[in-house]
Amino acid sequence: MTGDHHVLPPPPPPPPPPDLHNTIEEGSQNSDQLFEDDGNELEMERNDIDIESSGLDIESNDLQDDCDQMLEIEDYHESNGDDATAVSVENGISQGKNYPPPAVGMEFESYNDAYNYYNCYAKELGFAIRVKSSWTKRNSKEKRGAVLCCNCEGFKTIKEANSRRKETRTGCLAMIRLRLVESNRWRVDEVKLEHNHLFDHERAQNCKSHKKMDAVAKRKVEPTVDVEVRTIKLYRTSLVDSVGYGCSNSLEGEISECVDRSRRLKLKKGDSQIIYNFFSNIQLTNPNFVYLIDLNDEGCLRNVFWIDSRSRAAYGYFGDVVAVDTTCLSNKYQIPLVAFLGVNHHGQSILFGCGLLGDDTFETYVWLFRAWLTCMSGRPPQTIITDHCRAMQNAISEVFPRAHHRLHLSHVMQSILENLGELQESGVFQMILNRTVYETVKVDEFEMGWDDMIRRFGITDHGFLCTLYEERERWAPVYQKDTFFAGMCTFQNGESTISFFDGYVHKQTSLKEFFDTYELVLQKTHKKEAVSDIESRGLSPVLKTSCFYELQLSKLYANEIFRRFQDEVVLMPCLRITQSHANGHVITYMLKEHGAEGDRSNTRNFEVMYDKAGMEIRCMCSCFNFNGYLCRHGLYVLKCNGVEEVPFQYILSRWRKDFKRLYIPNVESNNADSSNPIQLFDHLYRRSMQVVEEGMKSRDHYTVAWQAFKESLNKVRLVANNHV
Repeated sequence: MTGDHHVLPPPPPPPPPPDLHNTIEEGSQNSDQLFEDDGNELEMERNDIDIESSGLDIESNDLQDDCDQMLEIEDYHESNGDDATAVSVENGISQGKNYPPPAVGMEFESYNDAYNYYNCYAKELGFAIRVKSSWTKRNSKEKRGAVLCCNCEGFKTIKEANSRRKETRTGCLAMIRLRLVESNRWRVDEVKLEHNHLFDHERAQNCKSHKKMDAVAKRKVEPTVDVEVRTIKLYRTSLVDSVGYGCSNSLEGEISECVDRSRRLKLKKGDSQIIYNFFSNIQLTNPNFVYLIDLNDEGCLRNVFWIDSRSRAAYGYFGDVVAVDTTCLSNKYQIPLVAFLGVNHHGQSILFGCGLLGDDTFETYVWLFRAWLTCMSGRPPQTIITDHCRAMQNAISEVFPRAHHRLHLSHVMQSILENLGELQESGVFQMILNRTVYETVKVDEFEMGWDDMIRRFGITDHGFLCTLYEERERWAPVYQKDTFFAGMCTFQNGESTISFFDGYVHKQTSLKEFFDTYELVLQKTHKKEAVSDIESRGLSPVLKTSCFYELQLSKLYANEIFRRFQDEVVLMPCLRITQSHANGHVITYMLKEHGAEGDRSNTRNFEVMYDKAGMEIRCMCSCFNFNGYLCRHGLYVLKCNGVEEVPFQYILSRWRKDFKRLYIPNVESNNADSSNPIQLFDHLYRRSMQVVEEGMKSRDHYTVAWQAFKESLNKVRLVANNHV
């Protein structure tokens, strides 16, 4: 089961669409805030309030306190009894043990599931609920939204004041508002947890809502395991204890027998509070921070994912290639951390989100990737690089079917040595392995070299090598020539693994230690990028040759990328053309490359194709796809053809020193889904920040921007006032 929950400032409750039929089962003085008059008629039934608004037809009905209008529902939760209830009255907010308190962003597969959850939560604490209001499509019984409130909501009407019935209403404001969203799931978009009365378990047990729940409590539905239709109980809770929900009388650190250890996040005592504190604190300074929580069928914390607004925005600029770092998970670190990584215009690692996983199964990775993809507005990367893991590979095929999935070459090479026993100490074997993998430029060269290697060392029947060879197209460089890597895999001997938390997270690092250093690592990374920006714009790199390509790109590339490109320029004198063949406007060149300083003991041949008409060039070394800039072989051919500047299509904007980034979430369309508060927030926030960026350029820019903000705010308030 999958679902997505984003933590944002609670949006104002949206009005029901104009084609909805509304029913107010229980009214209050605040009920008129539920609806907006947009010129379309809404038919409403209500009890004790009057609304004067054009286009509304009001019918008055006498409804009883015992919730005669309550829907017939089925409950799939079994009560654990009153002894399982824990009530905290600090700040007037209640919280149960077996059911997390409701929170904005929770989603349910059906209305009944949402009702049952709130009903069980209420019974556990000792209060009853009723349906305060609901609305359906006009001329249809399809429910589109509802408000569930505490049974003590409101007060008696005038005609009920003389009734002999005991007064049970206290004007309690506790409630949740539910809305059917486009994904056909029911989302909580408003919550009030505070009660103004004491809880009464005995009275609550006799309430109609709980009686109906008990009548069907024995009928339980087995959850389906199909990841496509299975709805993950993905609650964004105020506090989720890894063992506190789903088992009666459980204490943190004590695991009840009813919880499957293998299907929950392994947390130590106090870790759940650490997670909660971290998320709460970071939201105070980062309003567009998002976190998602996955609960298992027992209600225990299974997986967590989070991402800040800067990472979401950076993905819009540098999300072409993404690496998934599962080092902590695969090496059994104390924290099962998974990090999504990319590289910025300086070639520096940047963070695209983090997760804590309960296991490394196919279902868990599907949840993680879908959660991450949702936060990235559904835009997958071109290339995704991971460790060698069958479950992750299958999950990527499921969630990112069009992305190029490749394996970390350095991890593959390391795993080969680790699985070969004594051979890993053989210098001869390592030399031949490196030469076969890194230095072959044609498929047949690699395959012949691999076959010779395994025969020479007697490992033709080695199971691990056979399996790895079957997947060679995911890791061997000769098969990757059409895949863009943005320099994240250089395919050179001795390449280092991309890592973001290297040096900060070790095998024994605790969750508290990780979260304590998390913000520090981010700050250092942001500072490093800012310093590199200043250096690239203010310091001109030293040129090493008289080549005009070097001069041209020294003015365009960020310094670090230019230094990498410069290494290619410096090696151009080591090349010479041995032959060429023309076919129309396409010329194929054969280049011979010898070692530096005339060393001809290590000579290699490269084939380069050049299209004069389109000024397109392709080298068999595929440096442009691997690293994002032209290789020395291509530059040499361009020079031989009298091309004075590197063609613009080979100067990627992601490497430019003047590459402008607005680190707020990217909104690709001018339209936002009015039913999706996340899109509304992202869209408005980005547009406003663009005004801020422009307004900082000068005093005049500031004055115009400030005036525009004031005028816009007045217009928005005017619209709001018209709907009161």
